[in-house]
Amino acid sequence: MTSSAPLQLAPASFLQLMWLASPALPIGGFSYSEGLESAIQAELVTNESEAAHWLVQQLHLTQSRGDMAVIAQAAAAWHSDDRERIAALNQWVRTTRETSELRLQTEQMGRSLVDWLRNRHAGDAALQPTIAWLGTQDASYPIAFSFAAHCTGATGRDALLAYAFGWAENMVQAAIKAVPLGQSAGQRILAQLTQDIPQAVDHALALPDHGRQAFSPMLAILSAQHEHLYSRLFRS
Repeated sequence: MTSSAPLQLAPASFLQLMWLASPALPIGGFSYSEGLESAIQAELVTNESEAAHWLVQQLHLTQSRGDMAVIAQAAAAWHSDDRERIAALNQWVRTTRETSELRLQTEQMGRSLVDWLRNRHAGDAALQPTIAWLGTQDASYPIAFSFAAHCTGATGRDALLAYAFGWAENMVQAAIKAVPLGQSAGQRILAQLTQDIPQAVDHALALPDHGRQAFSPMLAILSAQHEHLYSRLFRS
């Protein structure tokens, strides 16, 4: 009896995904807290335990059911070059942002990632038309990321693991700065998030179109309040 070994990601693809997930990627992810700064101001998040709980809940309730589900569905569309499907998913992201700050974030990060892709693949004539098309669509961050991951040849699951870890690392850094917390506390929170990421990824991969959602009332209220804070470290 023979058993098939799981497919391994090629080293080049693995490194490309690490690159995409890195907070050093120049797309501005470090400048957003996605409502966390408002939650801290409202004393909903005041310590390590509360920060960990907040981010784990955000992973499952908003990321997994929203942006991560879009990335999962876009992965299949890129394989078949279904531009109509990609455009529809992009429109869903842009129209379901519940506050102006959250919409501006996905627009800015998407635009910056498209610029990065244009420079990264400057010598690839085959990719440049699609990158240019993304620019004309005002690609949101999840859509731009889905194409960047597609260019690596990674599976949808691997792309989502990279995306989720990049999101988690940025949010933990936001918590470290704003709560504030120490680096060791941040690493413990990141460890909790990495335990939950595979489950969140599997959930995103299994969601049908009608299962996607962008309904998070408390987060929306806190996000709307953020732009009126007296002083801010972050843009959202």
